[in-house]
Amino acid sequence: MAADIPRRLVAEALGTAMLVATVVGSGIMADRLTDDVGLSLLGNTLPTGAILVVLITILGPISGAHFNPAVTLVFALRREIDAIAALAYVIAQIAGGVAGTLLAHAMFELPILQISQTARTGNGQWLAELVAAFGLVFTILAGLRFRSEAIPWLVGLYITAAYWFTASTSFANPAVAIARAVSNTFAGIRPVDLPGFIVAELLGALLAMALAGWLLTEPKPIRQMKAAQ
Repeated sequence: MAADIPRRLVAEALGTAMLVATVVGSGIMADRLTDDVGLSLLGNTLPTGAILVVLITILGPISGAHFNPAVTLVFALRREIDAIAALAYVIAQIAGGVAGTLLAHAMFELPILQISQTARTGNGQWLAELVAAFGLVFTILAGLRFRSEAIPWLVGLYITAAYWFTASTSFANPAVAIARAVSNTFAGIRPVDLPGFIVAELLGALLAMALAGWLLTEPKPIRQMKAAQ
């Protein structure tokens, strides 16, 4: 792991950058093409789900394709990644996410440095982020347990759905939330609203880990259970 960490960190930074560039860039494009907010959201949703399938497929073999501090936290608590590497992952994810936002601004010839003015706060938004992160992490853990080869599609489809059934449009990712705070565009979030989102996302991830630890445990054979009795 120590010798391989540079490749893993580059994969995490690159993947998060491409994810955020897709989220922010597709939001800008959708907002320019239509005044219909519903259509803009749809134009933001489909590219995000699609790029997740691509990124997890191509970068998963290198770093595990976390692209998300909440996911990295869960794997660290499950002792599937050590604490130092996990911290490095989170730094790479945040740096990559911010870079992705700046890249999107540059592509659309907008001011590179921005601060979002879009308010996203309140109990409903926080609950939505808890639910979004819970569902994302549970999808990943259940996918690892039953259909690991399907995880790219499972995650992409889950986020596509969560865009529409959560009030927050499913950020579900502290690094993405931070990156979106420096974009005063369709996908933005005010920096002052970040703490509530990040706390909700981390709590949702931890709840998913706790439930998965019980629900997805491999059942003991009947003979072994009888012997224990």
